[in-house]
Amino acid sequence: MWQATRLPYDARVQTQSEIKELLAARGISPKHRFGQNFLVDHNLLRRLVDASGIGEGSLVLEIGPGTGTMSEEILARGAELIAIELDRDMAAILRERLSANPRFTLIEGDCLDGKRALNADALARIAGRTFTLVANLPYQAASPVMAICASLPACRGQFVTIQREVGDRLRAQPGTGEYGPLTILVQAFCEVEQLAVLAPGCFWPSPDVTSAMLALRPRAAPAIAREEADAFGAFVHTLFSKRRKQLGAILGRARTWPDGIEPTQRPETLAVADLVRLWRA
Repeated sequence: MWQATRLPYDARVQTQSEIKELLAARGISPKHRFGQNFLVDHNLLRRLVDASGIGEGSLVLEIGPGTGTMSEEILARGAELIAIELDRDMAAILRERLSANPRFTLIEGDCLDGKRALNADALARIAGRTFTLVANLPYQAASPVMAICASLPACRGQFVTIQREVGDRLRAQPGTGEYGPLTILVQAFCEVEQLAVLAPGCFWPSPDVTSAMLALRPRAAPAIAREEADAFGAFVHTLFSKRRKQLGAILGRARTWPDGIEPTQRPETLAVADLVRLWRA
């Protein structure tokens, strides 16, 4: 039977040199099209896993694990891990290093099943259990993944590194340029906290942008029911496709308006709770 090897704490995290050696031994290099920028700052990696609160018995979903740096840290804490990796070269490394661990499941493929659902195989393996998303998310997948997980009842939180621009959108307030449909759909279900800002040098290869470490925790009382997410999302997207126009011009002025909401206001000025009231009206 496989048993976890309890190495000294520092030895559990792959170094940048080790990651380079793993790739060089196979004649491969990071692929830009997959957004492969590996988090090599050990303190920040551990800070992210610490913030997630995972431990013995936790179920964790990781997307884009790469060579398994964070995967190994998650497993070392006793959690069960489902990892989704699109790149077959990285999947081969993961199988070689981690397949003997019965708490590790690798799904090779896209993390998304269309635009509005997670990978079907991953959902089947989660099977309604409570899980936590812990990941250095590939930039191109970050927004849809986080929006989907925010509305899943089984997701007890998301602890991720993403492009700082996306993080700013998730935390945005009404009346700002970053405030939009992604902000509203995520904030309807989650409280969003920025844990750290990550300089390009925290990754290898260094990306051209600054990143952010975020914690998304489910609200005790979501603004809408989970089954209302698609309908509310469609309403918000309709409004924000004409965000500079007045509400009356978009929806028609001959209607009853909720208290405190005027037809002369623009969509981007309304808080999430106000948008929900307007949608219900």
